[in-house]
Amino acid sequence: MNITQDLSIIELIVNASLVVKLVMALLAFVSVMSWYWIFRKWFAIRDARAKTEKFERDFWSGGDLAALYQNAVNTRHQTGALERVFEAGFREFTKLRGQKSLDPGSVIDGVRRAMRATYQREIDDLEAHLAFLASVGSVSPYVGLFGTVWGIMHAFRGLSNVASATLAAVAPGIAEALVATAIGLFAAIPAVVAYNRFAHDVDRLAVRFESFIEEFSNILQRHLK
Repeated sequence: MNITQDLSIIELIVNASLVVKLVMALLAFVSVMSWYWIFRKWFAIRDARAKTEKFERDFWSGGDLAALYQNAVNTRHQTGALERVFEAGFREFTKLRGQKSLDPGSVIDGVRRAMRATYQREIDDLEAHLAFLASVGSVSPYVGLFGTVWGIMHAFRGLSNVASATLAAVAPGIAEALVATAIGLFAAIPAVVAYNRFAHDVDRLAVRFESFIEEFSNILQRHLK
């Protein structure tokens, strides 16, 4: 028996027991999916941050609010999350300001509710699939450990058919079992790092959105006086 060949990664995977192969296949699929969503969320959050910064520059440059709103309406498919929050608020402000029965406080409350609803939808969209990354990061090592434990049990059961237990007899079985743990860690570590980073970025964007909602509400309140 060629021990070197038996201990190569490909040989270990090919010669693994059925349960260990299923665990490895599951972890490999989960790893591919997590990397897919890592890249998707990275591009989405980067785009949201860039569009937020651009809109904040336009908003605080002192331009006309009606012109900003009209631009947001005309380029809706290109607008960012914060611009959509502004659009919802200004639309509600325009609608409620013409109602004589409403006092300024009621108008601002309605504007805040409209912006809050849009804000929540945008944050939910940015947070989409982060729970999947968190689950991959927390569960994958245990799935890999299950494959390892099963593989070691399978290796030791095989010793019952061997006259003398030697390293050459038990090493391939233990090695193939440890590959499952390695694949589990390979799936978990990037998912955990990405989740922590993306959650931090989304929280920072949420703070910026909330600050804008309060500042914009104050500006509209002054317009009612």
